Amino acid sequence: CVTLDVQAACWDTTVTQELLKEGFHRDLLVQVELGEDAGGCSVAAQIHLPPGIYVDPYELATLQQHNLTKAVLSPDVTDVEAPEYMSRAALLLLFLAPDRRCSRCFCGSVPVHARYHRPAWGTQEALVVLESPQVLLCCCHGHLSAECWKPAEVDAPCSSDSTSPCQWHSTKHRPAHEELMLRVPVGLREHNSLVCALTLLTTGLCSGLILAAACKYGHFP
Repeated sequence: CVTLDVQAACWDTTVTQELLKEGFHRDLLVQVELGEDAGGCSVAAQIHLPPGIYVDPYELATLQQHNLTKAVLSPDVTDVEAPEYMSRAALLLLFLAPDRRCSRCFCGSVPVHARYHRPAWGTQEALVVLESPQVLLCCCHGHLSAECWKPAEVDAPCSSDSTSPCQWHSTKHRPAHEELMLRVPVGLREHNSLVCALTLLTTGLCSGLILAAACKYGHFP
């Protein structure tokens, strides 16, 4: 009976994430509807970024300077030129802002970028799986229900403007979708020989044109 009472008191928190725009450069939108009022609390989404997708730390710093988004990236050093097979997963703590249309709703967005993948056999795309984020709350007043919210092992500040870590709490949530799929175009390995031949031919032709122009119009001592 106690278990049933606790489950009835803990209303589901709903999480929705969506990738906006097209191509390699997207905006990740996260929307959360809490099961209870969280007035005065900081709400964040902890997002696990697989190696196939990344957040540009320089772009993130610029957006935060203009107060367009608030987030903490770990690790904070990212090789934005590295392909997927030479990259590591990352962790993003995205601070969410209250939604004026709903007292228990919060949302936030951040630009994300797909990495180049290895060419594949028989398919022109690779799938990057983005799992549903974890919802975190940080409340100074300590009014969270102990049955519904548990301390989370998150070493992160209360906000992007703070450096001192805070005690975050998490709860089980109901994702609109368990995971989000990003389809990334890749080259066909069947075309390797053709691509190498065309690249070599183009390089040789351009080099010959440059050498011919240098001999014709160049001034040599």
